[in-house]
Amino acid sequence: MPVRINWPMLTATVCPNIGGWIGGYITKKNMSWYKSLKKSKCIPPNWVFAPVWTTLYCTMGYSSYLVWRDGGGFEGAAVPLSVYGLNLALNWSWTPLFFGAQNMKWALYEIAALWVSTAAVGVVFYHVNPAAGYLIIPYAVWNSFAAAFNYILYRDNKQLPTIEKSEGKKN
Repeated sequence: MPVRINWPMLTATVCPNIGGWIGGYITKKNMSWYKSLKKSKCIPPNWVFAPVWTTLYCTMGYSSYLVWRDGGGFEGAAVPLSVYGLNLALNWSWTPLFFGAQNMKWALYEIAALWVSTAAVGVVFYHVNPAAGYLIIPYAVWNSFAAAFNYILYRDNKQLPTIEKSEGKKN
């Protein structure tokens, strides 16, 4: 018996990870800067982030599939899927701001917008499929932690120059 692959579900589940993979590259490229930051004991070790984000991206993607399926495809679920698309764009833009530009202050503003959009995703998804809305809760919780981590790093490292500034490059 041949295996039947649900391509829409697989695609929706994998797609959010694309931004995560790109973000991982940006993060890895700037690890010397990140390692130079003063970190509170509440900041998780580096190895925690990849499995957490992979799990969350897959959960978000599956949730979007449920909305697509139960909401009538792209046409019928245009509003919730557009809110989700905006959320992904905000999610994916945090890493280049924080790690790429090494701008913790703007990353903090950005993650606040991300948190609001994450709450909106949960609500609009819930109205299409309650399970899809509930699946966004771990993402909202983690975004809350991430915002707190961003704030703590910003607060504790305001006086530290970025790698570029310390090497004499123009910012």
